[in-house]
Amino acid sequence: MGGTGRWRTAGRALLRVTLVWAASTVTMLALAGLLPDFELQSPDGDSITRTAVTAAWGAGAFGLLTALVWPVVVRALLLVPALVLGMLVFFLNGSLLLIALWLIPDGRGAADPETAVVVAAVMSAVASATSTALAVRDDDAYRRRLYRLAHRRDRRRGPSGAEGDGEEQPPGTVFVQLDGVGCEVLRRAAADGVMPTVAEWLDTTHRLTPWHTDWSSQTGASQLGILHGTTYDVPAFRWYEKDRGRLMVSNRPASAGELQRRAVERTGDAGLLASDGASRGNLFSGGADQLALVLSVAARRGRANRSRAGYFAYFSDPANAVRTAVSFVAEVLREIGQSTRSRMRGDRPRVGRGGLYPFIRAFATVVERDVVVAAVMGDMLAGRSAVYADLVAYDEVAHHSGPHSKDASTVLERLDRSLALIAKVAEHAPRRYRIVVLSDHGQSPGETFEAAYGLTLKDLVRAGCGLPVSRRAERSKSGAEARDAARDALRSALHRTVDEGAEQEPPTGSEPIVLASGNLALISFPDTDERLSREQIDRRHPALLRTLANHPGIGFLLVRSEKHGSVALGRDGTATPLAELADDVPPLTGFGRGSAAAVRRTDGFPHVADIMVNSMYDPVAGTVHAFEPQIGSHGGLGGEQSHAFLLSPAELSAPVADGAELVGAEQLHRVLRRWLAEGRGPGRGPRIPAAGTDDAGAAEPSAPAPTSP
Repeated sequence: MGGTGRWRTAGRALLRVTLVWAASTVTMLALAGLLPDFELQSPDGDSITRTAVTAAWGAGAFGLLTALVWPVVVRALLLVPALVLGMLVFFLNGSLLLIALWLIPDGRGAADPETAVVVAAVMSAVASATSTALAVRDDDAYRRRLYRLAHRRDRRRGPSGAEGDGEEQPPGTVFVQLDGVGCEVLRRAAADGVMPTVAEWLDTTHRLTPWHTDWSSQTGASQLGILHGTTYDVPAFRWYEKDRGRLMVSNRPASAGELQRRAVERTGDAGLLASDGASRGNLFSGGADQLALVLSVAARRGRANRSRAGYFAYFSDPANAVRTAVSFVAEVLREIGQSTRSRMRGDRPRVGRGGLYPFIRAFATVVERDVVVAAVMGDMLAGRSAVYADLVAYDEVAHHSGPHSKDASTVLERLDRSLALIAKVAEHAPRRYRIVVLSDHGQSPGETFEAAYGLTLKDLVRAGCGLPVSRRAERSKSGAEARDAARDALRSALHRTVDEGAEQEPPTGSEPIVLASGNLALISFPDTDERLSREQIDRRHPALLRTLANHPGIGFLLVRSEKHGSVALGRDGTATPLAELADDVPPLTGFGRGSAAAVRRTDGFPHVADIMVNSMYDPVAGTVHAFEPQIGSHGGLGGEQSHAFLLSPAELSAPVADGAELVGAEQLHRVLRRWLAEGRGPGRGPRIPAAGTDDAGAAEPSAPAPTSP
């Protein structure tokens, strides 16, 4: 039976190759008739039969080169930036066609380079479509095709409990993170028909559970907590560490690697995906063995750890490369068109969308999505136990177009189709899969701080310190008031110094480092090793804290006081010690339940900034002011940015008890670990702590995060 099966498989494979070759030959003949600069005949002309043979030669040579040469070329080009690789796809494919035409006997094939690019793209698309159509009713072929795209390094080693071991496989779990999609955004998209797959799941198989982020409502903190069980000492997306004299930025490989190392050291656990897991398109590995496009390992040396290693699996198929490249170009043009129309309509709020942004958007919405989805499908067909993938498309577009914009809604439609594709491929997997969809945070809309007040927060800080600012900032009302306040405060300080008999002016210290993380900002003075107190800051820059706290674009400040411990500063001199801080009491009025606890928790981090600044929040309009050029932002407190979602199959145990809230990424991590343990069943695989146990992988409990009032 085994020998017969092998012959049958070989026969089907030969038939598919023959049919694909025939389709490519017909395509080449048709293109030769349509394109004047593409020739398959000698100058004296050839018979139809001879021309067909020439086309068959060319199609066969092109297919062979595609199968043998393309993977090698793509692997070599993984050393170049991903955007450059995407733009080179057409050139590479056209070059292979020119080589194939050169290999035709008697020199009967010829094409201009521009024509070769077109012909190669069409032939690759036809070959891919033909091959896929032939494999539709062949589960094994379909599985092998996607398995190959996922570039499984351990093809000879079957997954744990592979088919044929005589035992039914426990279900696997796929976690798909829709980056930046808030809970209300998902609800509206499902209700309005934008995400029909999600709507169907909500009506039939899945439950929707809101969860609340910490003060730092951004991917660096949330995903570290989800995958590694701790968000400790991640105060923002960007922060300055005085003890090391180092700037940490969550989406830089070195910083991501350091954060993951610290998390593993703190929890004593490799991560959520340590047992037969795969991490795709994430900031962190989660302890997975199978990695693709994982930032925390991008700085490591070695081919297996290159950040672009996952691209080879996808782009090794030229049909995929051509399809993605075409979509990439179309997305660039779409963004240029949408941006132009927005500018002509005079939409407000609006941020600049020129420069490299159209290419960055196309990479996030097309290349990253295609590569990650293909990797997830390959993981399912290879039988992985747990897969976690991040799709960043919505987050990127919402930053520049707004979280409730039509542009962002279009991206949600495409993400829904990706979920449908993943669900469809799960039907061909060797084990049953439970698909869990979640987000790491939401986004809050609003005009930028600079657009609203005519200067950046950095300008305001410098003006409050009496330091030079740009002319534009000087002319703004906020800048002028801050400069006047700084001069008055300095005169007052000098007057007191003279009265007290001091011999020199009060020290001004170093220039502050101002870092923005959405509507959260961190101000640090790098010339001291310790966290400066309110009193020390007042001696250095007497007008700074008052200028910031009284500004209408700022909600509250967090600083350390020598007399009262850390305090939250609000307008009109309000200074509330953290021990007395309460939700919906100035200066936290309107920020929602859990805001005080979130602020207290962050205050205990070793690398909390000298001054933590949260923008204003309008609870009626739901708007904030980002301190960077984003009209959809996240990173601090205020509105939908703190409200993420968890969409899980109803067959899994409830995330939290009825009436309870799911608060913080650390608690979410424990829920996901519990679900993985439920999937393995008793006695299967390594023990995974259940939610709420002492060894659940979270060394520091999350504070209750804010909810809408």
